[in-house]
Amino acid sequence: MSALQYRDASGEWDVHEGCVVQPGPDPHRVAVLALDGVMTFELGIPARIFGSAWSADGDALYEVTVCTPDGGPVRTEAGFSIDVEHGPEALEHADTVIIAPTHRLGAVGEQGVLTEPLAGALARIRPGTRIVSICTGAFVLAAAGLLDGRPATTHWAEAGHFRRLFPRVRFDEDVLFVDDGDLLTSAGAAAGVDVCLHLVRRDHGSALANQVARRCIVPPWRDGGQAQYIERPVPAPTTATTAPTRAWALERLHRPLTLGELAGHARMSVRTFTRRFRDEAGVTPGQWLTAQRVEVAKQLLETSDLSIDLVADRAGFGSANSLRQHMRELVGVSPATYRRTFHTSSGVTAHLARDAASAR
Repeated sequence: MSALQYRDASGEWDVHEGCVVQPGPDPHRVAVLALDGVMTFELGIPARIFGSAWSADGDALYEVTVCTPDGGPVRTEAGFSIDVEHGPEALEHADTVIIAPTHRLGAVGEQGVLTEPLAGALARIRPGTRIVSICTGAFVLAAAGLLDGRPATTHWAEAGHFRRLFPRVRFDEDVLFVDDGDLLTSAGAAAGVDVCLHLVRRDHGSALANQVARRCIVPPWRDGGQAQYIERPVPAPTTATTAPTRAWALERLHRPLTLGELAGHARMSVRTFTRRFRDEAGVTPGQWLTAQRVEVAKQLLETSDLSIDLVADRAGFGSANSLRQHMRELVGVSPATYRRTFHTSSGVTAHLARDAASAR
């Protein structure tokens, strides 16, 4: 397998060998650990996202199991309890373990130490297992010492407390998620969707991840380094937005698009358009266009045999050199390396095409 690079919270590139899950006869096993006071929305994310990932033959690519440290029912933050069929033994067989968030962390959140049952459960995880936390689940990983000296994130509202409790963690509250190879941490709520989609993309490529996003009716891609949306006002109903222009631009990525042209389509001045675009998308128009074009190029590299020059042209980069530069900046690898890692067979491509047609 080729090595792919993922940007950590410091902005540096780390190379992780063998990060792509090779399809096998059995689905990739995901165990979700639910603790007392578990947040119901986040608890359901892994099953919804990974459960929507199918092979070209319609077989499940992941098997998701929910478990608790003692195998008993668990209370939720929503005022009801849920019965869980599995105890900590499920962690022994998992290829990926996900720690679901809770606000009832007890000693973990107050003193930064694991309780005996939780420590015993985590001890069952096999060496080399990929471990992921959603929101406050990062406190569990940090209390276990797994994040010492490593980049991580959690919900921005917990940033100050997390830093004080775990000073050895390279913490960054300004990102949606951090991929550090075998350990991934994400911010709150919907960032759990982002990190799970990222894992599908990392395991099987962006074409399949986009299909999963379509089935779940969620945005297919938000970069992990994108800022968490803190105190961002929602535009008033009467306020013009840049959303129609973004949709318009997505149909024209193959040709040059100037800032003036975009602003003109939105019927705004360049200054107003730029400010409003950044408020709504979290990045500048130029950064957004580049990211969307890279996504188009990735899909073409995965699902076609077009030359790198033609991929660059159809994605709107103009030249193969420009495509190489932007893919190295945003993805960390060259177009050729990306194609070798993620290029699909004709059968997979046909399956994805049929799925897209049925979704329409």
